[in-house]
Amino acid sequence: MVTNIQVRSKGTFTLPAELRRKYGVNEGDLFSIVDLGDGDFLFSPKVVQAKQLSDRITKTLEEDGVTLDNLLTALDEERERFYHEHYVKE
Repeated sequence: MVTNIQVRSKGTFTLPAELRRKYGVNEGDLFSIVDLGDGDFLFSPKVVQAKQLSDRITKTLEEDGVTLDNLLTALDEERERFYHEHYVKE
């Protein structure tokens, strides 16, 4: 789908209703715009950064040798500690 849009005063433009409905874009949603050079831009929902953040976290955990089993074991230990700290009366 190719659609032309017009930039208005203050740099605003309207994303076509068909695209807003198709992708669930609502008023107030944030987007990122990347200048690709030569007058080309990449315009994408801000949620894309969640994937980038997830990739960075995964890379850091792998570099530190942390596995899913390590995380699950630590979670179990933390739940146990929390339970005893808040619910077990000694």
